[in-house]
This record gives sequence, C-alpha cells and structure tokens, in this order.
Amino acid sequence: MSVEEARAAEEERAVEQALALVGRRPRAAHPAPDPVHSAGPSSSPEPSSAPDSAKAEPSASQPSASQSFTAQSPRRQPSGPQSPGDTPPDSPGSPSRSGAPSPARVSPSAQARRTRAHSTPWAEARALAERLGRVAPLAAHRLPLDRALGHVLAEAVVALTDLPSFDTSAMDGWAVAGPGPWTVRAGEGLLAGRSAPAPLPDGEAVRIATGARIPVDATAVIRSEHARSDEAKGLLHATRQVVPGQDIRPRGQECRSGDQLLPVGTLVTPPVLGLAAAAGYDALVAVPRPRVDVFVLGDELLTAGLPHDGLIRDALGPMLAPWLRALGADVTAPQRLGDDAKALRHALTTSDADLILTTGGTAAGPVDHVHPVLAETGAELLVDGVAVRPGHPMLLARQADGGPYVVGLPGNPLAAVSGLLTLAEPLLRGIAGRAAQDPYRAIVRDEVHGHPHDTRLVPVVHRADSAGGTDHVVPLHYNGPAMLRGIAAADGLAVVPPGGVRSGTEVEILDLPWASATPWTEGCFT
Repeated sequence: MSVEEARAAEEERAVEQALALVGRRPRAAHPAPDPVHSAGPSSSPEPSSAPDSAKAEPSASQPSASQSFTAQSPRRQPSGPQSPGDTPPDSPGSPSRSGAPSPARVSPSAQARRTRAHSTPWAEARALAERLGRVAPLAAHRLPLDRALGHVLAEAVVALTDLPSFDTSAMDGWAVAGPGPWTVRAGEGLLAGRSAPAPLPDGEAVRIATGARIPVDATAVIRSEHARSDEAKGLLHATRQVVPGQDIRPRGQECRSGDQLLPVGTLVTPPVLGLAAAAGYDALVAVPRPRVDVFVLGDELLTAGLPHDGLIRDALGPMLAPWLRALGADVTAPQRLGDDAKALRHALTTSDADLILTTGGTAAGPVDHVHPVLAETGAELLVDGVAVRPGHPMLLARQADGGPYVVGLPGNPLAAVSGLLTLAEPLLRGIAGRAAQDPYRAIVRDEVHGHPHDTRLVPVVHRADSAGGTDHVVPLHYNGPAMLRGIAAADGLAVVPPGGVRSGTEVEILDLPWASATPWTEGCFT
C-alpha cells in the first residue's frame, strides 16, 4: 500500500469513528471524497503565521479533535450500534480520529494542554462534516412550484406526457402538403391553443402561427420570409427548397411519457421550474432548506458607524446570513449575544434550527465561552481544531438528544470564512441532499507560501491566458486572518498543502457560491 493510500485509509477510519460518536453510520450511496494531497516548497514572502483570532487563540490550547466534553458534563452515549470491535468512545484506550488513545476522562485543563498536533486534518474534517449531514437528511415535502426554488429534488421529475404532446409549428408561416405551388386555403389560418385542424390535402397551404397544431397530412412549414403569395391566382410559392418535416416540432421531440427529466438531487432553479411546469407538474417533492441560526459573540462589536475606543465593526453578521442563503439555507436574522455565557447557553438550548453557527469565542481566552457552554449542555464535540490556516480554532459539535449541529467559527473574518467552507458548507450540503461538488484543480501562478504543518486556504481569481497558454489562478494579497479585502475580490480559494507550492503547481480550488460556473473568463477582480 502506498503512503497516500495508507493516509486515505487512516482518514476513512477516523471519519467512521467520529460518526460512531453520534450513533449513526454513513449511507453507502454517499462515500466521502478522497482527500487531495500535494506538496510544494515554500518560497513566497507573504507571511502565514498571523493568529486566527483577535482574541487569544494559541494552538496549544485547543483540546483534541477526538475528545468529547467530559468530567463536569457526561457525554451522550451513541444511539446506534457500533461496529464489531469498536471501543466505546469514553473507555480507556479508545482510539481518537488521529489514531492516538484517548483517556476516559479529560478535564478542561488537560484538554487545554493538548497540542495542535491533534487537530483534525483539513480534508478529514470536511469529509466528516458532509457525511454527518448525509446520515440525517431532512424529511421530504411537496412544494408548489412557486415555493420550490432553491430546494433539492427528493423525487425524480418524470415526464407525465410527450413533449410536445402534438405536432406543432416551430415558426410563423405556411403549413403545406405535397409539392408546390400550393393553393391557399381561405380563412384566418391556424393559431396556437385551438383544437385539431382539418386535414390538409396535397397541393394546399394554410396560414399557421408558432405553436399551432400541424394539420394531418401536412408535410412541412414554410417560414413567412421564405414564401411568396400570388394573391391574384391564390397560389403560394416557396423561395427556397422545401424539405419534408422542416420547421415542425414532432410529438415527443423533447421527451416521451415516462422519461426521466431530472434526477433526485437536482437543485431547483428557474429553468427547472419551467421544465416541470411544461411537463404538467403543479408541485415538486423536495428536501426542505436547512434552517440556520447565527449567534454573533463579542462585546467589542459595533453594528453601525466607525470603529472607535477599542470597538470594531461586526463584519460577520452582515456577511454570514446572505452567504448561507447562497448555500441554500433558510437563515434567521443574526442574534448578537456579546460575551455572555448565560445568553449563549439559552440560545443554544432553545434553538430549533438544523445548524447553529457561532462567531468567535472558540479559543481559550477569558471570555471565550463556546467550549464551556457546550460542555454544560452535554454536546458531542466531533471536531475541535482543524489543521488549516486561517481558521484553526473552528469546531463542530452536536447538541444532546439529537439536537442541532453547532459549528463554531473563529472571530476573525477570513478565519471564519475558512470555518464556513470547511465545516458548515459541506454539512449543509449533506443535510439539504445536494450532490457533492466535483473537486477540480487549477495551476496557480506565483509561488504561495505554506504553513509548515497545516493546509492553507488562499483567495484566488481565475485567469484565461490571452496568449494561448494554460488557464490559471492568481493568489490575492490581503489574505491575513482578519482581512476581507482579498476574499471580497476572489472567486475561489486555493487549497495549499503544508510547505506551500511553486508557481505552475496544480492545486485544489474551492469555488465561492456566487462564482461563475465557467471560471475561465476575463473580468475577474484583481
């Protein structure tokens, strides 16, 4: 077995162990994507060692990603069966997702002494988040077409009839039968929406509008601009060769009754609504959009005006709600809780959302309350710290008794974006039933400095080489943990492996939800 195969197998086992903590097993139909690993040297002058939060976030203070909250707050036991040979997660010597033994009881102070080496690898954390979403899908419901936009199909759309359901004219012009010239039939002609017309004998022509039914025995439609009418003789002449069947849309040209038009998992877009309506549907069976609550923490945050007197503007409240809606979620207005542990506990325990996002407070500072409050509420800690920069102090937990998932985002803006894309986005995609994105890679222009041990996410823009060279991505400046200037101009993030990459190296790209589906276009921000 190669090194990469061994690493992938180890990460797969770690994901299985984490899934066992919440008492479920992944469905075989949704395997976790294989993590992508690449290597490259470090040679860019850009720094990568900036802290991930304005508050204290020392990497050594993060508890192990494999630990649940303990001692003061007993863990909820798994509700589903474990695989043969599995050791109960709280038993002495049970394996963590990193493969190291975990003690039965770990006090908060002992957890704080765990080193950053126990952080969950980035690819593993992302795969786990998606698979956790897929093992607990939301129940499907039937939605009228005017409410189905943005949902994901839970049942395939199957043609209820042939489309078109009768032979129709594709153009305004003349329906003709046999060879010309043709005798023109008197009257207003054939219009869309009328009942079946009388048969058309050979040698006759009749006016016809786009969408009108084709008379029986008609052989072609001649466009108005390709015909000349001799009104004195009552004859119609074609100015171009007439081919049998031209400009006629035959019955069933688009589909036959029973054909699958759209598979399960299709995102309902405006064209999907149009196709469903054309096929005779009044409603679609779809997965509900996941409901998300956003809790903004921090006494230092302003909601309006200029920063002053040690206070700063809240950048995450205005950013996260529309970003989550772009990912297909229903989001409540962000709640600003400050650094109030009691308010946080109340918000966490009364939320009926499918996912809760908190901002800030995930480190070990004097007012970082996320870990203690989750411990008090008996939450399962599934990921605590991810080996990624920025955003290392992110976390993923599950509230007790099947409550909502909680994704704790770091307080710094770009670090929060990292947590959003690493944990929240794949989790939401799984809950909503959306298909996993096909990973793609692109050549990065310029050398990109990497973290010695962690994955790094760097904002990039796509560029098409006008000289006929290879299309590529360009890393952007202003990519520190507290900066949004780079990500505001980006259309994706490059996944830079530990050590960095040289110019010309292929890297994995994470698209942003508003980026073009065809990235190789000019006009991107610089």
